[in-house]
Amino acid sequence: MMQKLTICTLLVVFAAAITAKAQTTPPTWWFGVSGAANLNFYDGTTQTLNNSVIAPTALHKGFGARPYGSVLMEYRPGRVWGFMLNVAYDGRGAQYDNVIAPCNCLVTLKADIDYVAIEPSLRLGFQKNNLYFFAGPRLAFNITDKFFYTQVRQPNAAGNFSDMKSTQFSGQVGMGYDFIVSAPASTTMVSLSPFVSYQPYFGQEPRRIESLSITTVRVGIALKFGKVHKAKTEPAPTATAVPAPVHDFTLVVNAPKGVAAKRQVSETLPLLNVVFFDEGSAGIPARYVVLTADQATGFKEEQLQNQQTDTKSIRSAGQLNVYYNVLNILGARMRANPATTITLEGASAKGPQEGKENAAAVKTYLVTVFGIDGSRISIQGSHKPGIPSEQKGATKDIALLHAEDNRVDIETSSPELLIEVGGGMMKPVRIDAMQVNPMDSEVVLKVDSAKQLLKSWSVDVTDSAGVVQHYGPYTDDQQGIPGKIILGTRQQGDYKVVMLAETNSGVTVKRESMVHLVKEDNSVEVGLRYSIVFDFDKAKTIAAYDKFLTDIVAPLIADGATVIIHGHTDIIGDEAYNQKLSESRAQQTQAVIENALRSRGIKNVRYETLGFGEDANHSPFDNDLPEQRFYNRTVIIDIVPVK
Repeated sequence: MMQKLTICTLLVVFAAAITAKAQTTPPTWWFGVSGAANLNFYDGTTQTLNNSVIAPTALHKGFGARPYGSVLMEYRPGRVWGFMLNVAYDGRGAQYDNVIAPCNCLVTLKADIDYVAIEPSLRLGFQKNNLYFFAGPRLAFNITDKFFYTQVRQPNAAGNFSDMKSTQFSGQVGMGYDFIVSAPASTTMVSLSPFVSYQPYFGQEPRRIESLSITTVRVGIALKFGKVHKAKTEPAPTATAVPAPVHDFTLVVNAPKGVAAKRQVSETLPLLNVVFFDEGSAGIPARYVVLTADQATGFKEEQLQNQQTDTKSIRSAGQLNVYYNVLNILGARMRANPATTITLEGASAKGPQEGKENAAAVKTYLVTVFGIDGSRISIQGSHKPGIPSEQKGATKDIALLHAEDNRVDIETSSPELLIEVGGGMMKPVRIDAMQVNPMDSEVVLKVDSAKQLLKSWSVDVTDSAGVVQHYGPYTDDQQGIPGKIILGTRQQGDYKVVMLAETNSGVTVKRESMVHLVKEDNSVEVGLRYSIVFDFDKAKTIAAYDKFLTDIVAPLIADGATVIIHGHTDIIGDEAYNQKLSESRAQQTQAVIENALRSRGIKNVRYETLGFGEDANHSPFDNDLPEQRFYNRTVIIDIVPVK
């Protein structure tokens, strides 16, 4: 019978959650009363009732239904979160019926155990219906501890349980539904609220002896009252309602000063002071360039400064090839500077021992191949590097972050090996490269809020003869089109750019702009490139590069030059966040350079500053390997000389 009552109550609560509608302005404070049936389930062992009465057998399973009544208060500052408090009479009695003792006689025990309970709870509701859940502690004070005991062929006995606990501290969870029964216009809101709760046996052992515990399922209903302040009624509008305006999308077209076919770039490449290891292997990964002792004798890092032709608009495998020679560069520098020393910090998630083994592999290579005295190299091991990629609480792209922390960091205070440009990078390497279709020759289109509000957008580029070129569709806020492709065989031209888009609600958007493009002559420019690399998720480390940007980069910028600043990130994390992060890095870099040039009286400098986030079309490298992701966390600075 009691099980059916519990099931029926749950069905009523869930049905109400689906079919009933909540009033929209509930009171903040509610007061009322509740009544319920406690379905008490006794478990454990009961035998010694007091010093005078001991049952001939241990009693294990008992059941009883007892009344529960409370006065209550609820505080609901909103429809979701709230607080409940019940001060209650809490009946926890039960009985053991017709237990067969070893004497082959029937034993019956009725227990009257009652409490005054204080039950504060957190309340979780919903915006669109009156279903709610609650949970909280229960503090109870014992007020009744009587029993009535019968045994066949023995006198009946009544008394008080011995060794009763005066207080209990336990908990409960439950759910209910508020049926609003007052009239909608009433200033006093009345609610009838069926509820069901569960109090597990934890903390509900009523005695200090034996193992009796009580589990309770409570089924009841509450009557609640709350005061409503009527809202002022506004007269109905007589005019036709005006629909909400469509977002005023803007199209921004950044045209290059000149469309260059190629540019020779002399790049100062930061050299990561890190060697990444494959998990579970203490050997130097095959992608790193390792030499024999004979080959190392003639190795010079200037050999890496050969002219290359880029396969991407920014960088190519050539730059990574320089990095993959990091151990050879380190060995050659230490060989040329006998007073230098280094510390190799190995890190592995499997423990400091494996991290130390990784560091030992690097040391062995430097000692056996380049002949470096082992006393100049110390090794250490740890679970994580000093600046780990995998931060506490990380939940996304854990495998990628984890792979980046399986590495050996090269640390030194010797300036011949390390240059402090803000991140402890090794002294950079100079590379000469030929860049095809440089990025500053792109026509960059920006459509604000496109990713959030547009299904897609595309552009038609029309020349003066009416020839139309179509590009798209796109979904990001920013897109670049090489100026060389738009011009084709022309040397210059004026173009009408028309953006056509459809919003998420189906509205068509059209925006127009004009652009003038000029193809530069076939002479090859020589530009300078510098870049700075960031630790994972660090946007505000530009200050650490202030001296590098001010003392090394800014003096190379002449009056009338063009400075191209592009920010990038890896693919880890949220795409929108990475876009903002790259923009922040690029803009802060420009601010430092501008300030340095201003102090030297140079103001006639053209900046092209953009953030590309994790955009694969503009990313310096792929994102498959830890070193690629490290180099993608970058700001690249191109200094284009004055013609």
